[in-house]
Amino acid sequence: MEILAFGVQSDEKPLIERAFAGQHEVRCLDVFLNKDTAPIAAGYEVISTSVNADLGARVLQTLAAGGTQMIAQRSTGFNNIDLDVAERLALRVARVSSYSPYSVAEFAWTLAMAVNRRIIRAASRTRDFDFRLDGLLGRDMRGRTAGVIGTGKIGEAFTRIAHGFGMRLLGWDVAENPACVGLGMTYVPKDQLLAEADLISLHVPLLPATHHLIDAAALARMKNDAILVNSSRGGLIDSTALVAELRAGRFLGVGLDVYEAEAGLFFLDKSLEGTDDDTLARLVTFPNVIVTSHQAYYTEEAVGQIIDATVRNVADYLAGHRSENVLVPALTAG
Repeated sequence: MEILAFGVQSDEKPLIERAFAGQHEVRCLDVFLNKDTAPIAAGYEVISTSVNADLGARVLQTLAAGGTQMIAQRSTGFNNIDLDVAERLALRVARVSSYSPYSVAEFAWTLAMAVNRRIIRAASRTRDFDFRLDGLLGRDMRGRTAGVIGTGKIGEAFTRIAHGFGMRLLGWDVAENPACVGLGMTYVPKDQLLAEADLISLHVPLLPATHHLIDAAALARMKNDAILVNSSRGGLIDSTALVAELRAGRFLGVGLDVYEAEAGLFFLDKSLEGTDDDTLARLVTFPNVIVTSHQAYYTEEAVGQIIDATVRNVADYLAGHRSENVLVPALTAG
């Protein structure tokens, strides 16, 4: 069988080809799956997609009409997939339920420390042999308060690093993580966390209930000199409201590895054409903001685990097996 993989980065291609070697042929494309590229999948029973694929109703209908029966998404999040439509079309959809939480947690801390210690500004200056320290004043993290919104595997890994810094730990989630409690974390209402934390890091999935979890009201509750980091999903933050707060001179720093309108932008080279997204264009101009292109997961370990899980998902589909990675068909009670 030949499998069609969309949205494959150059670093990923040899890893994917090696993982499927001896089992299936794999055709890797650097284009992302959307309504314009979906017809390419005609005749492919199994396809694999990346995190920014458009798997809405129109695309799913095109895939099903072309003979696709199985979609293996190479990511944990699945807010880009219309699962109800996939079910009606009898498509099997699987994801990667977990991979190295350290990849994202460590990158979240990279963003936090980069904005805190003004690393981008400092590096830019020294390239011009400007070695002044003006405007580079940071602050110790030890003794300050970390607010972790979402304390699953990634949130726990982030918390362990915060504990190593000697920070006071506040958490907010639907359920407490005993490991975080063991590190000294106190679970508090979200409003209290926002008001008291010096550093806030987001580690919850994007669901209807969490869309714009950090809205204008939430931003207003945060300290004027807080650091906000989002390495989870862009839709957790109301970007327009964030720009308004930044224009008012608030926040020590903001680190964003994700953006709510990143589809069609992230993972692509837009350097020659720019963007008509005024909100993103404004965000990247603030000196206390760092925007990266959804790369927190992008380590050898995490990508390797994602690919290995994708290979197993395809093998399970062909063998008629079901794992915790299967989203559609939904598991029925009993």
